[in-house]
This record gives sequence, structure tokens and C-alpha cells, in this order.
Amino acid sequence: MTRYPTRRRALATVALASLTSLTLLTGCSDDDTPSSVASKAASLASQGASLASQGADVFASATAEVGDKFDDIKGGVDVKDDVKLGTPTTSGGRAEVEVTAANTADSQKSFLVQVNFTDGDGTFVDAVAVTVSDVAAGGSGKATARSNRDLSGDVKAKVGRAVRY
Repeated sequence: MTRYPTRRRALATVALASLTSLTLLTGCSDDDTPSSVASKAASLASQGASLASQGADVFASATAEVGDKFDDIKGGVDVKDDVKLGTPTTSGGRAEVEVTAANTADSQKSFLVQVNFTDGDGTFVDAVAVTVSDVAAGGSGKATARSNRDLSGDVKAKVGRAVRY
């Protein structure tokens, strides 16, 4: 699963914010000397790089933990299209979303589902794995995915991957 477009969008947002801030600083500063402007630009760029690094760390940490759970499943079948998510809500600061898995197999199965949480701009903010256990053949089962971190604002959820085993 490649997340480069999300990372590029986050880095582009940081770069745009830095350039916008630089433009504002050069128009409003009492000290408009080139060295002062360059110093402020360097400071903003450093802050932007730090934020981008933190975003990459969140992504790496969340996906590594979820990936470990998927690595433990042997013989699982990709069933991402058989899993639907409800509308995310927040409870106690954390985002929650109902996960519904449809079992199209001929016997009882369980599902492991990766849910990716994003902010209103589509920027990745968290990932969790949830198990929907013991779903009867031809039936559906439900579980609730809850973010690992406090999330606020316009939180969206998307199925990252799902396996039936």
C-alpha cells in the first residue's frame, strides 16, 4: 500500500504555508533587511520540515502496528469490497466508526480490517485494525474501530485493507 500521494500533499501544504508566512513576514516586518527575511524564512522552513517529519512518524507508527496484525494472518483472502464503514463520530476525543463485514464464504469466518482516519483535507492522521469475529456464512458482522489518538475536526474514515480468514 503506497501512501506517497498523501505524504506529497502534506509536504506541499507545509511548503505552501511556509511561503505564505514568508510573504506575510516580508510585508509586515519592521526589519526588512535581506538577512532578516532570510533568517525568518529559514526558521519557517525548519518548522515546516519538523511538522512534515512528525506527520511521517505518525503514519509510520500507525501503519507498522496495523501491519504487524496483518502479518500474523496466514491464508487470508482480500475482501476490502465486502467491508463498509459508517459515518465517523468522536467520543472522548477519539474517532469511532462502525465497521460492517459481509461474509460471502460458505462457512463462518472472521475479518481483520484496517481503517484509515484522515482529516477534512484527506491528510492521514491515524490507522487502526479491528477484528470482526465469527461472522456466519452469508451473514454480516459489526465492530467499532476507534482511533489510537485524540482526533478533532472533520474526521473521515476509509477501509485501508481487509482480509477474511
